[in-house]
Amino acid sequence: MDNFIVSARKYRPATFQTVVGQQHITSTLKNAIKNNQLAQAFLFCGPRGVGKTTCARILAKTINCENLTPEAEACGVCDSCKSFQNGNSFNIHELDAASNNSVDDIRSLIEQVRIPPQASRYKIYIIDEVHMLSQAAFNAFLKTLEEPPSYAIFILATTEKHKILPTILSRCQIFDFNRIKVEDMAKHLADIAEKEGITYDADGLHLIAQKADGGLRDALSMFDQIVSFSSKNLTYKAVIDNLNILDYDYFFKLTDTLLAENVAETLVIFDDILTHGFDGNHFITGLASHFRNLLVGKDPLTLKLLEVSEGIKQKYAQQSQATSASFLISALNVANQCDLNYKTSKNQRLQVELALIKLCHINAVLNLSSLTPVVELKKKPESGAATPIIAEKNIEKEAIPENLPSTEEIITNEVKPVAEENTEQSEINSDDHSTIPSFNHSIPEEPKISLPKLNLTANASIIPNLNDLTANYSKLEEQKTEYVNGNSKEPFSGEMMLERWNEYAEKIKSVGKINIFTLMTSNSPTLLDDNQIQLIIENRIQQNLLSAEKVDLLNFLRVELKNFNIDIVTKQIENTDKKRLYTSNEKYEHMVQKNAKLEEFRRKFNLDIN
Repeated sequence: MDNFIVSARKYRPATFQTVVGQQHITSTLKNAIKNNQLAQAFLFCGPRGVGKTTCARILAKTINCENLTPEAEACGVCDSCKSFQNGNSFNIHELDAASNNSVDDIRSLIEQVRIPPQASRYKIYIIDEVHMLSQAAFNAFLKTLEEPPSYAIFILATTEKHKILPTILSRCQIFDFNRIKVEDMAKHLADIAEKEGITYDADGLHLIAQKADGGLRDALSMFDQIVSFSSKNLTYKAVIDNLNILDYDYFFKLTDTLLAENVAETLVIFDDILTHGFDGNHFITGLASHFRNLLVGKDPLTLKLLEVSEGIKQKYAQQSQATSASFLISALNVANQCDLNYKTSKNQRLQVELALIKLCHINAVLNLSSLTPVVELKKKPESGAATPIIAEKNIEKEAIPENLPSTEEIITNEVKPVAEENTEQSEINSDDHSTIPSFNHSIPEEPKISLPKLNLTANASIIPNLNDLTANYSKLEEQKTEYVNGNSKEPFSGEMMLERWNEYAEKIKSVGKINIFTLMTSNSPTLLDDNQIQLIIENRIQQNLLSAEKVDLLNFLRVELKNFNIDIVTKQIENTDKKRLYTSNEKYEHMVQKNAKLEEFRRKFNLDIN
């Protein structure tokens, strides 16, 4: 039986022309040989399996070739080329720095460099995995690398450029190798399959190329493995079964069930994936990549960014038309959040299943977004304050869906009216339900208003907590709040104003806005004429704090007191009765005034004020 040679060795490129996916490097090297502008040292950097050592060998053979072709390629028939191909060249030396990384190994190499070549023009040294050299070996190599003999050329190769000393880098011409593109790799595999008489499926070759992650040597190893597995019939299914890859069909089928809001079928598909031995985290990251591909596939201009075969690319283009951008963006966010929480979760399967359930309900939430109240903010000329007014709309009864979802089916972050002011949206406090109309399925007679819209943002997680969301929506349904017209101007007393003022202060204290709470309670507000509320402030910092909170505070007071003429004005005074102490020195001086012995104590023990 003949000895089998793996494809990575059998089809290793022998000329620059046959190197796959590194044309920017091969063209530069060929031009340098043509113009006789060879550097004294080259450094080839890049990931594993992309052709660094191969290009180093081709360059070494071509430099010493006695009969170069017009394209600056080695002839392959001269004595120099034959001796190199047979592995007995005296002028091309290859050193593995991983196993020869000591100072003695480098000193031995330096001694060899001193001997000129006997037959060829150059003596070439290829040092692979050069980053494995020790610090002392690098230092011993520096002088020779900087000033080598005219006949010596060094070609260094490494996968970890950052580990090489800057003094070495500065003495080399550096070439960065790229990861090989999927298309180039699949084409090369197809050429090998045709030469070997192997029947193949283009989708299967693309899958091997993607799995190789830019390394052609890895792709050829997988290619040989699958050819043996499938008896020279390389199909897409054979690649899936042999490499244990999560099939595209799973994600296409799963997306269809998500769009159909079929929770049961979605969970069954996920269970089937787990049964085949796939990890839940691998699945959720693959699903996120699938959503990304669908988003990219929505536009013909970006469809070419998908590194898949033409058949799979058309599937992406077809399914992307059936999905909305809003669904995909929300789904990406849910999948990403699941990926972040997966490793820390004690029940990892449940973590993924909850994410799938959320994904199933995204479309239900997005469909409700067509039902929205329009809340406008209009400025009053005299005060400049924004006034929320719910705009009236005449809507036909037939426009309302007859089968509105129940409370348990409504899943969203929180229900908030949307406010607009000069094309800028301002959020109305969700805890204040007095501005939210009743959620009856029938249309009220007066005033006629549209149903509420769920405030959805593309980058917001759609379903953070099912229990809280259901309770929040049920609370809105149960509460029959009174509709407040934006032109209401009911009178109110100072006591009523203080009661609502303190209520708001307690509310913001509970959410952690301690600075605003202190500002509102340190000086009691005063009710002036024309429904103006005056608040005493002591400095500009307090003025800025109040300005940031003023819109929400005004909206709360106007709705609670049913008077939309309310405005807040400030009066800044210097508090002379009680001076506030800010710095450490001020506090210390204040303490010394109360007890003069404190200064003596500080000096005696040489204490610092801070």
